[in-house]
Amino acid sequence: METPVILIVEDEDVTRLNLVSLFEAEGYNVLEATDGEQMHEQLSTHTVNLVIMDINLPGKNGLILARELRQTGDMALIFLTGRDNDVDRILGLEIGADDYVTKPFNPRELTIRARNLLQRALGGPAEDPISNDGIIKFNGWILDENSRCLTSPSGESRRLPKGEYRALRLMLDSPGKIFSRQMLIKHMTGRELRENDRTVDVTVRRIRKHFESEDESVELISTIHGEGYRFIGKIEKQNAQ
Repeated sequence: METPVILIVEDEDVTRLNLVSLFEAEGYNVLEATDGEQMHEQLSTHTVNLVIMDINLPGKNGLILARELRQTGDMALIFLTGRDNDVDRILGLEIGADDYVTKPFNPRELTIRARNLLQRALGGPAEDPISNDGIIKFNGWILDENSRCLTSPSGESRRLPKGEYRALRLMLDSPGKIFSRQMLIKHMTGRELRENDRTVDVTVRRIRKHFESEDESVELISTIHGEGYRFIGKIEKQNAQ
C-alpha cells in the first residue's frame, strides 16, 4: 500500500509546521495549506487521504470548506478547533467530519486518531457481507456497499459519508440488535466514546433525515433510551447466485 497523504490546513504557522513535522515523523507524506484556496490547489494536484483542518481560517472557514470537500472528495476529515464549543463540534459532524480535536491537543492522541481513520479508509478489514452482490435492500431502500450510495424508494440516490455508512451498515448486519454508542463510535472511527461525545447521536440523526426525506412518518432506527440504537426495518433476503 502506498504511503498515505495527509493535508494540513492551518493558518497559524507554528501549529501548521508542528503538525507537518509530527506526521512526517510518523512516516506519512504531508502537504500543507493556509487557507481554502491553497487547500483546493493541493487537492487538484495530489491524491489526499486525510485532511486535518482548523475551523477558524481566513476567508472561508473550515465549516464552509468541509462542505466543499464533501461535494467533491471522499477523504477522511479531522477538525481542529480552539474553541471547546458544542456548536462547532455538532456543525462539523453534521457536515460530515469524521472526528474533531480541541486545541491544545495531545500530539500522540491526534496521531492515533489519524492512524485509525486512515486504516479504516485505506486498509481496514473487509466487513462480512449480508448480500451476494454488494446490494442491501430494506423497506424499499437500497444501500450499495461498493459506492456507499443510499437510494430511496423513489429513486433518489446520495453517497453517504463514511461515518453514516459505517453506522448504518453495522445496524443492517443485525436487525433488531441494540448497538450502544460505544459500539457504534468504535466501528465508525476506531476510537473510544468520550464524555459528552455527540458524534453517534448526530450521525444517527443524519441517517434518519435521509429516511424522513422520503416519508416523515417512517422510523427505521429506534432509540433505546439508556442503551443505544437499533435498526427495526426489514431486510430483503436475496437468493445466492
